[in-house]
Amino acid sequence: MSFEEAEILKDRAEAFLRNAEYLISVSEWDLAIFCIEQYCQLILKYKLLIKSGSYPRTHSIRELIKRLSLYDRKIEILLEDENNLLYLTKLEDAYIVSRYLPRRYDEREVTDTYRFVREVFKPIVDKI
Repeated sequence: MSFEEAEILKDRAEAFLRNAEYLISVSEWDLAIFCIEQYCQLILKYKLLIKSGSYPRTHSIRELIKRLSLYDRKIEILLEDENNLLYLTKLEDAYIVSRYLPRRYDEREVTDTYRFVREVFKPIVDKI
């Protein structure tokens, strides 16, 4: 692992979150939820890279959280709390659905998920 590789992941994750904010502001729900998912996935991979020197080649946010919990058990609350788990599952589904399936996301779904990421997910992950 290089410091530069880790910083690229972190910068890219933060750019996805900023892009999600913009897409929400212009009502592009499908793309916004995809960007929210990408933020979560990349920031977890960044944390794993910092902690372990590598990260798995998976798109599963839940799997990334499980692996990161080996280094800090506080993140397990994201998997143990039923509401948190529902949001994480929705985000994992969004990775495929927003890209390939003929389904539209609505404003409430996206804004609720964004709020979860900002208010619950991000503060927990930032402490690791």
